[in-house]
Amino acid sequence: MTEIEIGRAKRARRAYSFDDVAIVPSRRTRDPEEVSVDWQIDAYRFELPVLAAPMDSVMSPATAIALGKYGGLGVLNLEGIWTRYEDPAPLLAEVAGLRGAQATARLQEIYSEPVKAELITERVREVRDAGVTVAGSLSPQHTREFAKTVVDAGVDMFVIRGTTVSAEHVSSQAEPLNLKEFIYELDVPVIVGGCATHQAALHLMRTGAAGVLVGFGGGAAHTTKTVLGVAVPMASAVADVAAARRDYLDESGGRYVHVIADGSIGKSGDIAKAIACGADAVMVGSPFARASDAPGQGFHWGAEAHHGTLPRGERVEFEAVGTLQEILFGPSRVADGTMNLIGALKRSMATTGYTELKEFQRVEVVVVD
Repeated sequence: MTEIEIGRAKRARRAYSFDDVAIVPSRRTRDPEEVSVDWQIDAYRFELPVLAAPMDSVMSPATAIALGKYGGLGVLNLEGIWTRYEDPAPLLAEVAGLRGAQATARLQEIYSEPVKAELITERVREVRDAGVTVAGSLSPQHTREFAKTVVDAGVDMFVIRGTTVSAEHVSSQAEPLNLKEFIYELDVPVIVGGCATHQAALHLMRTGAAGVLVGFGGGAAHTTKTVLGVAVPMASAVADVAAARRDYLDESGGRYVHVIADGSIGKSGDIAKAIACGADAVMVGSPFARASDAPGQGFHWGAEAHHGTLPRGERVEFEAVGTLQEILFGPSRVADGTMNLIGALKRSMATTGYTELKEFQRVEVVVVD
């Protein structure tokens, strides 16, 4: 890939966001009704290639159950407000009423309450009792502390999600989590990330993960680029990690690790472009925050927003556009790609002549100016 000279001492390669690329129609088209968006990870098959991000503004036990019944996978934040408070409803209402700069300080206070193991068990049980696949998320920093509780509670899938997660974390202060050893000892499939480069993804795949998250999550509510200067445009990141998946498939003798785009998925077109760049599925946050039945009540925030010492996110306000069901399946009352996400994905695939997600990963894309 051609490098660009930033200055005499620094060179860089060009990278592309989803806004920088577009999908090219092929010689064949299909009827949208003939398109399948099913996908499978480990032993679990889903009708929708959509995971809901483990963010308190979009995922409660109730919304995780609803998404599961619609055919997707809701991932509960097991370090979130639902595992810190028996009844978080009054606090969610309070957060929705905050204005301006006071929001970050108050979020930090709310999330200073310790996570309670018994509430992790209760929330997982609540989702499991509804008969849907159960997924829960922990940060790398708290995985060792709560992992046994999470697994014993009965999760089907374990998600380790951070701003950036490496297989080689080095610390002089504490013993880092050995991902390979940890995943090997678990009886449930693990999805881990984020990562954004070929090398980092390849190392995560070698830990035995069933899937890797691409990107830094947070999307619309994320300020990591502003605060830390860290970012990788998502189209290039997904394509690089998809290449790592191909290389690891050869290296491992046929083990397929799923690539899940996690970040900058704001509109239906972003979902189509993520899969076109090589993703198997997407993790969605802000589109679900626009649901009238989202727990954030019109506001959206991630774990970075209430970090105790260095917040790297903000609470974002959205206007509700419809219910969770309408956002997924329509009918759409707007023309901006925030409703009927699945209908738009199917039509994009049909327009380019593809009926399966894995086939659609091979669609031609172009760079747009």
